[in-house]
Amino acid sequence: MEQSELMVRRIKEGTVIDHIDEGKGLQVLDALRIDGKDGSLITVALNVPSGKSKKKDIIKVENKFLKDDDTNKIAIISPKATINIIKNYKLIEKRRVALPNEIDRIFRCTNPDCITNSTEHIESVMDLIDKDGMILKCRYCARILDVNEIKYN
Repeated sequence: MEQSELMVRRIKEGTVIDHIDEGKGLQVLDALRIDGKDGSLITVALNVPSGKSKKKDIIKVENKFLKDDDTNKIAIISPKATINIIKNYKLIEKRRVALPNEIDRIFRCTNPDCITNSTEHIESVMDLIDKDGMILKCRYCARILDVNEIKYN
């Protein structure tokens, strides 16, 4: 019998993003603009065996605590993800991400003529019109956008 065990170092302070949909971990890092350039230890585990969903991705980031905007970004990419806040090696808060009805400033509209892409400095606002299909609609120009095809602000 082969025993498999995930050997990942515990973090003292920071955030563990768990139950990320398989293969979406790198997209979460990109959306949160986490690149390691600040010197923080980042652990990324992709395609980890999981009882709930066969495979999942996990991200551990030391010395980073997510804001609501960050949590909304994760909810859009991986609606089943959980956020674990760690202080002094202990789990002090566990929260599920929740899909918002409105997404401010996270995604950029793909319409080059949209006012949010002009020099007016207007922040984008997207309405989530299909939670299952992850379809957004720009509040300014009404363009329909697929979450998997748009860029982050």
